[in-house]
Formats: sequence, structure tokens, C-alpha cells
Amino acid sequence: MFLGRIRRTPSSPVELVARRAPGELVSLAGLAPELDPAPGRELGADPVAALDLFGLDRLSELAASRGGSLLDESAVLFEPPVATCTKICCLALNYQEHADESGLEVPPEPVLFFKPPSALVGHNHPVLPPARTRHLEHEVELAVVIGKVTRDLPAERWREAVAGYTVINDMTARDLQLANIARNVPWDQSKGFDTFAPVGPYLATVDEVPDPQALELTLEVDGQVRQRANTRQMVFGLPRLIADLSDGMTLMPGDLIATGTIAGIAPLKDGDTMRATVEGIGTLVNTVKFRSA
Repeated sequence: MFLGRIRRTPSSPVELVARRAPGELVSLAGLAPELDPAPGRELGADPVAALDLFGLDRLSELAASRGGSLLDESAVLFEPPVATCTKICCLALNYQEHADESGLEVPPEPVLFFKPPSALVGHNHPVLPPARTRHLEHEVELAVVIGKVTRDLPAERWREAVAGYTVINDMTARDLQLANIARNVPWDQSKGFDTFAPVGPYLATVDEVPDPQALELTLEVDGQVRQRANTRQMVFGLPRLIADLSDGMTLMPGDLIATGTIAGIAPLKDGDTMRATVEGIGTLVNTVKFRSA
């Protein structure tokens, strides 16, 4: 099942939708009282909360019913497919070839950095780098969507934490990052600007992704493939990552784990359109619009 959060117009409320067929969405609003969009009630447009309340089977039944209005995927405005997110947990250097191109060694333990939830932006929304940077780079990644409150979860039980998966593009102001690395100071800001965490279009539920460690990742810029690899090449797989991140830190429903990018990072120019694809999960499209200095 593919669940999304959309608006019909910029001023309309956010609705929870399911993708019924390629290009065709069905609104779940009105199919159950809990799914109605309403001020102050997040559940109505929260895929993670809806999965927790109804379960996958019942939610699938609602999506297949004839009660929901049908929408054209190309005619709606996408929001990030998580309604609440307390943190975006990002992994650095989790693919050998990306470490090699960066001139760095693969770390002996997972290396974590954070993006703020304010960096989230949806499918087809522009990425807007601040004027302080002129060197922006793309980083396609598989993102894990946390489905329940999780702490100290053993690696063998990692699936218990997962509501589904989505696509994330870890945008990076590389000039600022490298300057801070050279000064030996934190470089979180270079990753955390507004719109620097494009995500979506959908949350793909776990039944859609039998093996998240066997997915092709690609990123195209204006039709040119720049990044291509497979999640089987991760240095630290999902069991290790979820166990490590939840060791002493609570993961909350809607939190995202960006599992690391692959080789092929490269600069972007104003007007470039990125297509970040994770096999079986979706294609996330965003266009870069540099702000005038």
C-alpha cells in the first residue's frame, strides 16, 4: 500500500490518500470519522497513525472501497508522507564507494547526524538553497519510517519499529560543509536548511518491500543518471542501524532514518530537476531554485 499526504489546492486541508493505480489516488477522507481532516487533529492526514489505528488490512479495505473520491496524481500538491516527525536521523558514509569518492574511510561504527523536521519538503516542491551557499549537491537515500515508540530494540527485532519506507534526498551545501570540516566544527547547518530534506511521494508499507536490502537506488538530473547502486551495498544494514539508533535514544512514530547515500554526488545548478528513485517505493522529483545573493 502506498499512502500519501496531499492538498487539492495550496489553501485546502491536508488529506490522506492511497495510490490505487499508477497516476490514480483515492482520498481516505470521509471513509471513517478518524480520517476526516480537521483542525487540531493530526490523525486525519497521518499515514503512520492511521496504520497504527486501523492496521494495514483494514486500511487497505477502506482504500479499495467505492466511497473515496478519485484524484489525479498530477493534479494534487504533495506534502511529506509523515505528519509528525521529531527528528531525521541521517547516516554518513554508509556505502563504501561513497566513502571512497569522498576520500574518507568507512567508519567502524554508524556515524549519525540530524536534520531538523523544518527541512522536510514534499514531492514536486522546489529546493531553495540560501544565498550563503553556491555549491549544492544531491544524495539519494532509502528512508525508513518509524511506526511506534522504539527504544533499546535488539537487531533481530528491527522490523517491529518500521511502518514503511520512502525516498529522501539528503541535500547538502557542500561548500559550507567542507569549510566547517576544515575548521573542525560541526557541519549540521549545511544539511539542515529549509527544503534540504525532500521526501516522498509516498510511504510504502512494509508489505510492498519484502527485502529493503535489495533495492536499486538512482538519481537523475535533467535525464542524466548521476547515482546508481543497490541497498545491499550498505555497510551497516537496517537491523544494525535501528538497534544502534534506539540504544538509549527513543525513536518516535513518524521519525525518519536516512540510511546513507551512494557514490555519484555532484554539484547542481539553478533550474536542475532531480529524480530520486528507490525501486519499488517511488520517484521523488524536486527542482533547484537558488536564491539571489
